[in-house]
Amino acid sequence: MGWMEVQWRKSSFSEHSDGNCLELASHRGGVLLRESDEPDVVLTVNPATLRSLVAGAKQGQFDRSHSATGH
Repeated sequence: MGWMEVQWRKSSFSEHSDGNCLELASHRGGVLLRESDEPDVVLTVNPATLRSLVAGAKQGQFDRSHSATGH
């Protein structure tokens, strides 16, 4: 599929980054994710999975110090 026809969005926090940011798009009931520096690599998840990922990130579940302790 040509991902160019999808309307990609990125966080306003990404405007001052070094050019690398996560972009999201809605497509056929799913959510597409890609990094701006590798636009041809696209992951597709359902909205519930993305909500769980964001909630886990906010709770620090993926922080290195958190996973190293096993808690």
